[in-house]
Amino acid sequence: MLLRLLVCVVVLQFFSAERAMGAQAKPLTAAQLAFYQGKDRDKVLIDGAKKEGQVTFYTSNTWMATHVAQEFGKKYPFIKANVYRSDSKELLKRVTEEAAAGHQIADVVETSPDYMALLQSTGLFQEFLSPELAGYDDDTRAKGKKGVLYGNSRELYISLGYNTKIIAAADVPKSMKDLLDGKFKGKMSIAGTTTGTQWIGAIIETFGMEFLEKLAAQEINVQNISGAALSQLVASGEVPISPTIFNSNITVAKQKGAPVEWKPIDPVIGTTGMSGLVGKAPHPHAGLLFLDYLFSKEGQLAVVKGGLSSARNDINDPEMKFKKVYIESKYPPETMEKKFGEWEGLKRKLFISKR
Repeated sequence: MLLRLLVCVVVLQFFSAERAMGAQAKPLTAAQLAFYQGKDRDKVLIDGAKKEGQVTFYTSNTWMATHVAQEFGKKYPFIKANVYRSDSKELLKRVTEEAAAGHQIADVVETSPDYMALLQSTGLFQEFLSPELAGYDDDTRAKGKKGVLYGNSRELYISLGYNTKIIAAADVPKSMKDLLDGKFKGKMSIAGTTTGTQWIGAIIETFGMEFLEKLAAQEINVQNISGAALSQLVASGEVPISPTIFNSNITVAKQKGAPVEWKPIDPVIGTTGMSGLVGKAPHPHAGLLFLDYLFSKEGQLAVVKGGLSSARNDINDPEMKFKKVYIESKYPPETMEKKFGEWEGLKRKLFISKR
């Protein structure tokens, strides 16, 4: 009798173990995977990413599109990183068109928080959990009901960039009001993209319309190119000075030997890049692995190597300790869209039409 009882116990244990193994072997849905926190999480993501073989990353930042994506590829050589880079407006257009067509290509999207909010208003993002987010403050992420919709993956700042061979050290402006000096008339340019539009908004918010009109009288050129491309014109000397230059672009240019410097003058526009997982990501394992890398210390060190800054608590940059205006996240998305339209109109009226 005792022997039969022991046999029954062993048989029950065997079938229980088989059922547990079967349940464990059952593939996780994309939503389940996004929240999976088991001890074997890394293995699950890596094994799945090996099968997927690629990840598609949409970003509005050149350094993220090139160096950071390349460093991820070196860490995980079995994953091909496909990258699409454009400004925030074009990225928004492309993602929404793909979603409307029912053909989602991107796995991870990274751009400014206002555009991320606009994308989320359509339900684009899948909430997720990443152990790497423990290295950040709570206010660096957009929270969902159970997890995170997107988190801060980079910071960079817009302010004064100039060519040191053309602008003497004694003449470098110490404040925005110094740009009204006659010596700078006709020598300045601003970016014609959203970078320049943000700058106009920051000037109005900080100094008011009258000051913006005084700046417009300085015959400031509007270059219909990105802030990154404008910094190259500063490096070549074609544009002596511009208040719409990213600190990261100047850092990279200096590393290449260009005679340029960057100086923070109020208002310094702080811009952030937020990264999130697309709800219908074609490669969810690789997408989550890519997000883990972006938020990790290793990934953030790759970010700051290009002159960008990090919100991660264990990465400090004392040179970036100055007052910042986060104009892109100052208002709700619907208000921000209206404000951008107004600032775009002022750019055309005051800086383009008068030329």
